[in-house]
Amino acid sequence: MTHEEASLQTKSALSASLKKFMAKKPLKKITVSEIIADCNVNRKTFYYHFEDIYALLKWMFEQEAIEVVKQFDLLVDYEDAINFVIDYIDKNTHILNCAFDSLGMIQMKRFLDDDFLEITRSLIDGVEQEYGLSVTDDFKDFLANLYAEAIAGAIVDWFAERDKRPRETFINYFVIMIRSSLPATLMSAPKKSMN
Repeated sequence: MTHEEASLQTKSALSASLKKFMAKKPLKKITVSEIIADCNVNRKTFYYHFEDIYALLKWMFEQEAIEVVKQFDLLVDYEDAINFVIDYIDKNTHILNCAFDSLGMIQMKRFLDDDFLEITRSLIDGVEQEYGLSVTDDFKDFLANLYAEAIAGAIVDWFAERDKRPRETFINYFVIMIRSSLPATLMSAPKKSMN
């Protein structure tokens, strides 16, 4: 087994342990000592891989959801990607509730911002290419930040109040936004000069 494979195996075991504890108690009450005892590894091993429990939580979300979403062709399969995210939320409600209760709404949004920023920038670049545009990088950065904040916020808000807005409606709203507003915005955006 390579070092990389062993590292991934250790991280996965730590992640599974964190999930197990999150099903039983609040995130703030879970300790590194409990996780390492459950995984039969030492403290040094934990801190070699993660700065703290929140870094482990972020890695877990990235591996289970964010990295999967990045594999979708977002120009073609954005509806499938949104469905995947909603399915992930439905299957992991207890973990997300635990994280949400510990982090709060604002921190949960911030927790996801960087990952959504990369995804939205990829989507923006794809739409730009599909429409043969040459939008300034500054505007694309601005738009990616705006969309990332909006998407992370909308998902966290929906999670917190999902009984008030049906899943199908939520997904349909995302599809409308991506299909209509993103191309229109990029067509109106400042273009790179051709000097």
